[in-house]
Amino acid sequence: MKPPNYEALALQVVERALKAGAEQAEVFLQVGRSADVRVRDGEIEDLTQATSKGVGLRVYVKERLGFVWTSDFETGAIDRVVARAIELASISEPNPLNGLPEADSLGAFPDVGSLFDDRVASLPPDWKINASIEMEKVIKAFDPRITAMDSVGAGESVSEVYLASSAGVHGSYQGTSVYLYASPVASENGQLQTSYWYDAKRFFEDLASPESVAKKAAQRAVRLLGAKKVKSQKCAIVLDPTMAAGFISSIAGAANGDAVFKKSSFLAASLGKQIAPEHVTIIDDGLRKRGLATSPFDGEGVPTRRTPLVEKGVLKAFLYDAFTARKAKTKSTGNASRGYRSLPSIGVNNLVLEPGTKTPEQIIGEIPNGFYVTAMLGHGANTVTGEYSRGANGLWIENGELTRPVQEVTVAGNLNDMLMQLDAIGNDLTFHGSTGASTIRFKELTVSGE
Repeated sequence: MKPPNYEALALQVVERALKAGAEQAEVFLQVGRSADVRVRDGEIEDLTQATSKGVGLRVYVKERLGFVWTSDFETGAIDRVVARAIELASISEPNPLNGLPEADSLGAFPDVGSLFDDRVASLPPDWKINASIEMEKVIKAFDPRITAMDSVGAGESVSEVYLASSAGVHGSYQGTSVYLYASPVASENGQLQTSYWYDAKRFFEDLASPESVAKKAAQRAVRLLGAKKVKSQKCAIVLDPTMAAGFISSIAGAANGDAVFKKSSFLAASLGKQIAPEHVTIIDDGLRKRGLATSPFDGEGVPTRRTPLVEKGVLKAFLYDAFTARKAKTKSTGNASRGYRSLPSIGVNNLVLEPGTKTPEQIIGEIPNGFYVTAMLGHGANTVTGEYSRGANGLWIENGELTRPVQEVTVAGNLNDMLMQLDAIGNDLTFHGSTGASTIRFKELTVSGE
């Protein structure tokens, strides 16, 4: 059977919408499949395989928006979607900010390299099973105090995206991803400690080995056994790369152009100002080779790019899609995020904190008294006010050495102050998903414990 021509279908739907009365029309079409395996005690606990496909149609009529999606690609269903989208536009409120991206925001798509790995696309089911069983065995052999598994598994996904619009944009790309994850539970003297580790990549050859993922997860759980509170105090705080990634994600959230326009971001009045030391550079990188969030265009067909949010400590940019850019009287930064079931909204691509030159050991070695954070609880970063307060677990630092485990304390500060106090960045750039960060150190924050 001849495979479907999804690019042609996307263009046809745009044409049908224009003939039906749309002044502007855009189609976002996705096709994908995924598989995930979880094991327990050497047996398959859960095996999930799924396929999905859908097309979302956005139309504008006299500055009125209509949006409909369907997973039925038959001619009759598409005709009904077109008619419904036009109908919804006719009864919606007009908004002069509505519309597809302007011509000066569009253009040739960048060469982002391959995002598709044939090996991932053709992985046999037993790879996921064997990798998961191997991780479980490695974890159990690591330390007898590991008594259970919260979850251990592996999976992969394959996706295709097609976009076409009446603005003259049409394009497509294919992508793959493959991942491993493990979350063991360690027990000693009635105390339980759970931790995790995972790795996800577009290409199989870039993926960490099951053994390394398992050992990292096991080590992170065991080293927290015996954790206690510490006395409340002010001290240096070090975030491991996973926690640092969460911190810079909060900064990127505050750089959301819509929040800035509404003055609901603590960064709203800081564009062009020094908000961090010169060694701090944070980039939204839609072009990163093999990045999990890399693509040639965003959810509206605007070419993706590399946007420095913070460059040498100076706030350089906010992130926009077409609608919010129009509100702010600026241009889209290629950050429209969406699926076929949703309208575009501002998102990030690959978010990267540029690494420094010091090793994590050097960063820790310079601290006479401090806290190395390996896990945080809750969503304690308020990007409106800048207030930051999160429950934290980790290891105490004494005389430049990691010593006793710590839990049930709170790390608090203000994001403005934290940025200025970010006095060291490690050379251990680590990507978890599409966010990359290194070990980072804050000169002094408040730890609330006993």
